[in-house]
Amino acid sequence: MPSKPLIGITTYLDPARWGVWEMRAALLPEVYPRLVRAAGGIAVMLPPDAPDAAAEVVARLDGLVVAGGADVDPARYGAARDPRTGPAAAERDGWELALIDAALAAGTPMLGICRGMQLLNVALGGTLVQHMDGHTGGVGVFAAHTVKPVPGTRYASLVPEATTVPAYHHQAVDRLGTGLKACAHAEDGTVEAVEPEDARWALGVQWHPEMGDDGRVMEGLVTAAS
Repeated sequence: MPSKPLIGITTYLDPARWGVWEMRAALLPEVYPRLVRAAGGIAVMLPPDAPDAAAEVVARLDGLVVAGGADVDPARYGAARDPRTGPAAAERDGWELALIDAALAAGTPMLGICRGMQLLNVALGGTLVQHMDGHTGGVGVFAAHTVKPVPGTRYASLVPEATTVPAYHHQAVDRLGTGLKACAHAEDGTVEAVEPEDARWALGVQWHPEMGDDGRVMEGLVTAAS
């Protein structure tokens, strides 16, 4: 029987509390590995590490997921900090940008989710809108809105119809990175998914597929990683 593809997922790095313990921890909501398993892959966690280790790590993976989380540091795309931008996650930014660069260089299939899509854009020289309204349901509450695919794109081949997605973001793509194209939009025009213009299998989605019941984007990643 063919082996299942090994999919690495980046993690948070935050203070946490469990049992009698309270300390800094590498965290990942369980819904991420659950979505990978449902798509036929094996999930492994990738806590922040030295950026120069990224190529070696990617070489051992069949696919990469860059998870959601904190706002990207505006310094990474040459912008002044908006007061509404959240605290920087410097270790995550450095590690995940290095993983994205390594995956693109190696041709390793990659899926960026929310922050992960924004980092993919930044890694290729793009910029972000630092604040927008209407794409969360309030603090700690996911919004639901419609996303429409761009015909002829990889995303449209996976999800050909307009769908309602769970979203939680106040930042979004502004200028697209070099070699990226928009492959889905929200009704208000926000870029909701990006992919390379060339044949490399990479996809960024601005919403959170792990919080819904539509596994097609993850199934696409796992199939490509197989």
